[in-house]
Amino acid sequence: MTAEMVAPAWMHQQITAQEYESWSEEQCAGIEIVDGMVVVSPSASKRHNRLARLLANALDVAAGPDWNADTDFDVRLQDVPLTNRRPDVIVYRADTIDITPTRPEHVLLVAEVVSPGSETTDRIVKVDQYAKAGIGFYWRIEQAATGTPLVYTYLLDPATRTYREGDVFTGTLKITAPFAAEIDLGQI
Repeated sequence: MTAEMVAPAWMHQQITAQEYESWSEEQCAGIEIVDGMVVVSPSASKRHNRLARLLANALDVAAGPDWNADTDFDVRLQDVPLTNRRPDVIVYRADTIDITPTRPEHVLLVAEVVSPGSETTDRIVKVDQYAKAGIGFYWRIEQAATGTPLVYTYLLDPATRTYREGDVFTGTLKITAPFAAEIDLGQI
């Protein structure tokens, strides 16, 4: 067995927030940390990345000056055991742009674009983790190979820290909460 075939030691042991923060951006790219363990995320398809970017751009415009919408950065859901998720789209308080790590209290909405291989994680696991962390809104985007995506919306019930199902959109996403927006999903 060659050295390239052996996974590095850090992939087989829990890491702490302090250890993770000592890693370079390159080391942190393409991974999430769940209960202290590194979870490697495969590269997303061009369609997935485009959908996330265009949705983030539309939300950034609609959210106004107090909120930013971006893609592909860590949200620290808990410190011990360390859990960092990297949502496809994150709407967060604009005044926290330089604060690291981004924490749930900075985040208004997260969205995940479901891809082959991420179905269970995006439809079940992350929904529960984001709700327990107290993030107010969760959107799940189901891709259609040749058609307009479907957007499933969820709203946090703060008493139970679970999400209630909201509306499902295809064609045009028209919302009033967490802010007013109308997004033509056919253009995404």
